[in-house]
Amino acid sequence: QVQLVESGGGLVQAGGSLRLSCAGSGRTFSMYVMGWFRQAPGKEREFVAAISRSGGSTLYPDSVKGRFTVSRDNAKNMVYLEMNSLKPEDTAVYYCAAPATYYTPLLDHVGAYSYWGQGTQVTVSS
Repeated sequence: QVQLVESGGGLVQAGGSLRLSCAGSGRTFSMYVMGWFRQAPGKEREFVAAISRSGGSTLYPDSVKGRFTVSRDNAKNMVYLEMNSLKPEDTAVYYCAAPATYYTPLLDHVGAYSYWGQGTQVTVSS
């Protein structure tokens, strides 16, 4: 089991940048693919990024590709989401997540993840 805590959210103007962090617990953190999702008011939770166990492979939807970068530091049990060129439509609560099992491929759907953080609010003003 893994516990996740996000931080780094805040209010930023359109075109600005934020870096989100996700701290994971447990000695097995490096065995999990990790994902980032977001949920805006009245909308379903949507996929933002995923990173392989080693950090060598990543996956993004078209909506954030080229603007967001996911990375991880397994020695520190940390996952990061660097967000650049932010738009008002990026406003949402952002969550990091881990699947139920180790050694999965990169996963981009909510149902594939079992462990979730409490979320951190990102607000982008126009």
